[in-house]
Amino acid sequence: MTKKKILAPDHNCQICPRLAAFRAKNQAKYPDKFNAPVPSFGSEDAEILIVGLAPGLKGANFTGRPFTGDFAGDLLYSTLLKYKLAKGEFKAHADDGLELINCRITNAVRCLPPENKPTGYEINNCQPFLKSQFDHMPNLKIVLALGLIGHNAVLKTSGEKLSGYKFAHCATHKLQSGLTLIDSYHCSKYNTSTKRLTEPMFHDVFEKILKLI
Repeated sequence: MTKKKILAPDHNCQICPRLAAFRAKNQAKYPDKFNAPVPSFGSEDAEILIVGLAPGLKGANFTGRPFTGDFAGDLLYSTLLKYKLAKGEFKAHADDGLELINCRITNAVRCLPPENKPTGYEINNCQPFLKSQFDHMPNLKIVLALGLIGHNAVLKTSGEKLSGYKFAHCATHKLQSGLTLIDSYHCSKYNTSTKRLTEPMFHDVFEKILKLI
């Protein structure tokens, strides 16, 4: 039986006019960079799916791999390595040879938004790509949402009411689909520099995930 292919946006996706126009500007300004919808990273057979917000300008938008090239990836990938959910060495570029183990990383919005702020319209437009992962990752058990936008995107994509699942760091939610949603503050530079999210707090989230796998 042929395995169903996970839906992904076209390399030159035009679904969101504002994001397509912004991408065109960046393609002209940085012609040697990725500048396209960023694909998910990791095996489709993984039990864990990590959902971030959107690519950063000089991070995933440049490198073509989620959380690669900017500060947020430093904490995320060091944590994945610590808990043996990745192997190799993270060098902040897409061909560093790093491999994920039993986890996959994606974003609620696949294209770089101006000022890192996607609109509700743009988040909704990317829902089919997230839903396709929920539907076609056969072993998926846990979805880790990094930040409120990721949390809400997971709930909307799953057909859940936002009012039924309050976002809170390290909160656990059992969804009607059978998936378990776990929340974390986003591992952004702002959150870590202000101590809203500390390394031990982030590690607590992964301690919880590993107990549930």
